[in-house]
Amino acid sequence: MNIDTIYPPSLKPGDRIGVFAPSSYVEKDDIEKSKALLEQRGYEVFIHPQTYERHNQSAGTHLQKSLAFQGLFMRDDINAIWAAGGGNRALHLLETINFTKLKDRPKLLLGFSDITALLNANYAHNKMVGIHTQVFKNLHKYEQLDHLLDMLAGQKTKIPFNDAKILHHGKATGHLIGGNLSIFQYLPQTLPGEFYDGAILFLEECNEELSKIDRMLLHLRRTGTLAKISALALGQFTDITESGRPFGFAREDIVREHTEYLDIPVITDLPFGHTNNMHSLPIGTRATIDTKKKILTLDEPAVRI
Repeated sequence: MNIDTIYPPSLKPGDRIGVFAPSSYVEKDDIEKSKALLEQRGYEVFIHPQTYERHNQSAGTHLQKSLAFQGLFMRDDINAIWAAGGGNRALHLLETINFTKLKDRPKLLLGFSDITALLNANYAHNKMVGIHTQVFKNLHKYEQLDHLLDMLAGQKTKIPFNDAKILHHGKATGHLIGGNLSIFQYLPQTLPGEFYDGAILFLEECNEELSKIDRMLLHLRRTGTLAKISALALGQFTDITESGRPFGFAREDIVREHTEYLDIPVITDLPFGHTNNMHSLPIGTRATIDTKKKILTLDEPAVRI
């Protein structure tokens, strides 16, 4: 394992999972269903009271969210922290969370979509591994739960991508970073250090127009982020809309245009994104992607066993 990286302890039955809502508000029924499922698997689940707060679309204020997040991290009886849902406004928490206080209390942080902000921030500040995976409210219908729990227990995972499109062949090794494209685009210039340097960058998106995806990738290119990564792995881009004049450029065309100068593996349509069949990916863990073998392999466990 990389000696500079902080690997949280593995998660096993009997451990307690803390849940809070860093983004939009969630419905109690979904949370209770997922809680019951994990308890059937032998885990304990604590739902933080902040989880059910509402402030317009948000699950409470920035202060309420930050206090819940940091409070769960500081509790000795909480072994992992799971984001209740995604949505909007987790980016605001990067201004109110004291990440340096979390470094000596490593815990698994799990979620995706809007939680991309917290996962990458915790890695950029502390080199702490987090898991890009389904949010808590959807676990009761998550098809890859067994795959995820194996990863949390310390199993090294392989993700085949036989149905993916390879835009540029190659093999690369690096730590995994990324998540939701519309959130990640803001992070290279706002988080400390070049945490993306040498990384395998994975990105997914939903409910965005192709013209906006084009601008986001252009921004990552012009800021020099794409020039520093070792591979670009794109997952599912679902429910892509066009509200006005047809853009005309296909997503594959856009990706090729922004990566044509890069001599790195570039793959699209990998099995992760806003679907119930998404594969989990640990941010901060070293992995190898090989387009010839059509597989992404974790070179080390995502947790400390």
